[in-house]
This record gives sequence, C-alpha cells and structure tokens, in this order.
Amino acid sequence: MAEIEKLLSLSLSDSPTQSEETIEAFEKNKHKLKSKTKPLKSDKPKNKGQSLLSIFEDKDLGNAGDFRSQDCIELLKQSDIVVTNPPFSLFREYVAQLIEYDKKFIIIGNQNAASYKEIFALIKENKLWLGASIKSGDREFGVPKYYPLEASGIRVDNKGNRFIRVKGVRWFVNLDYPKRHEVLETINSYAKMPEKYPKYDNYDAINVDKTIDIPMDYDGVMGVPITFLDKHNPEQFEIVALGIVGSVDFTCNKKMEILDKNGNSTGKFTFNAKGTLYRKFNPQTDKTPAFKDCETGELYSSIYARILIKKRPLQGAHSMGSAKRG
Repeated sequence: MAEIEKLLSLSLSDSPTQSEETIEAFEKNKHKLKSKTKPLKSDKPKNKGQSLLSIFEDKDLGNAGDFRSQDCIELLKQSDIVVTNPPFSLFREYVAQLIEYDKKFIIIGNQNAASYKEIFALIKENKLWLGASIKSGDREFGVPKYYPLEASGIRVDNKGNRFIRVKGVRWFVNLDYPKRHEVLETINSYAKMPEKYPKYDNYDAINVDKTIDIPMDYDGVMGVPITFLDKHNPEQFEIVALGIVGSVDFTCNKKMEILDKNGNSTGKFTFNAKGTLYRKFNPQTDKTPAFKDCETGELYSSIYARILIKKRPLQGAHSMGSAKRG
C-alpha cells in the first residue's frame, strides 16, 4: 500500500498534455501496481451531466487518468492522503469527490475558490481550511508545450519546459497544523476609532479593510477580506457567513444606479449593490462612488467580497475591554 501511495501523484494518462518526465517516471514504476491492483477498464465518470468539460479517455491504455473515471476512483479509495494540483475549472467537483470518499488532502486552488458556495460551506463547518506556506504572491506552474505563454510571468528552461506564474493561489487542506491555532493579535480598537469601521447599510456589521485592522475590542459581526482566511484561528473567530446574496439576509433592498469608474451615471440599475454588502461613500477615503440610491440620491461605495466573522471568547486568554455594538 505504501508503494501505491507514493505513485498516486503520477498521471495515469499517456497523453500529449503530460510531460516526458512524468510519463517516463510512470513507465518505470507502474510494475509496482500489478501486485496491488487488478486491471481496470476505462469507465465513464459518474454524474456525467454535472461535468463542466468534455472527457477524453485513452481506452487503449485501459486507464483514463481523469479523476472522475472509475479507474481513478478505485485508486482514490486506496489512498490515505491526496496531494495534487486539480484543474481550477473543476475545483468544486474535485473537492466534492474528496469529501464524498472522506479523504485527507492537500490541494492547490485559486484563493477566490473560498468564496464558492460549496467550498465556503466546508470552510464555515471547519471541514476545510487554507494551508501553510503560500500566503501571498504568485507561484510557478509547468504547462504543456502547446499551451500559449500569455501570462504576465513566463519562463522556458534550457530543456524547453514551459512555465507560467499564477497569482492568488493557496493550499486548500483538511490536515491540521500548529500555526492555524495561533492567536491573531492587533493593536486596533473600535472604542478609540469607531470612524475607521463604518457600518454596512444592508447588514448589521462593521467593515474591516485589512485583517491587521480587526479591532480586538468589538464583539459584534465584522466583514473582513477573503485573505483573512490565511490567519483564521477557529478557536478565536466564528465564521458567520459570506457577505453575498444567498448567504445572508440583507436588511434592505435598495434600487441603485450603477456608476462608472469616474462616478458618472450609466443608466444601468441593480439591487443591493449587485447582491453584496455596501456602505456609504466617504469622499475622504474613497476615490469614487460606485452606486447611487435611486430614491434618495445617496452615494455608496463598492466593497470586494467579505467574510462575516465574530470573535469567540478565548479560554484563558487575556481579553481587552469589549465595545458594545452601536
């Protein structure tokens, strides 16, 4: 079984999309599988109607290599930990499969995947979280020779291998690690600077622009950036919801005109700032307004996706004086 675990990161498909090194490594080691597994015929994936891309299976090899095919599912059942870089476009489907088969995993995905309804539900339930080592910046990925090098960061090594750099990637894991339980400490205070934390118009919470700005003396709900998940300690903060329509119940539903990047009218309209949290426009801190109330003419600022959190009482930890919600 240990031998199989070492091989699970290898591709089982001898296709043009695989590097020569991967194919060569598989050919040298595939004999180790013969004593552990039985030959499997290429099979169509379950729930084909839910697939987002066409599936091309190499029937001549008898093993397609697609994670949704029955042969790969049989190998998945034998694994203990899955470590891989799944296709970002199939991220939800891939994570759902890992959860279905109750597997431990360390996989790479775009940080915005945390805002997907299905992924966020797992994060909220403490069944999935962001891993260590990748917190910011971009990472290099090898791509096939036919792949267009159109990214801002590209590289071709002396062997002709092609690479692109991708921003905003993270490890998504369900394996615990000590740093995840470190207490986040900041020096910010809601009681001393309430003007720094404006309230949303359509939800009872304050807005926090940066994780480092979280006030430790506020007991109410706070809207924080998605990057907060890099520092999230489940013993310190409760994740309440995602600040978008369908995840929270907004307290109002204003009709607004969408303004252009210069704050001018467009003649286009929406409700609740396109279904997200919003706050009043502040000319001292905001460049231009993004929305205008159709009834009152009040201007509002656009806010990038927010995670709504609430402080938990830390057992045995020194606590600052708490500010009541105003």
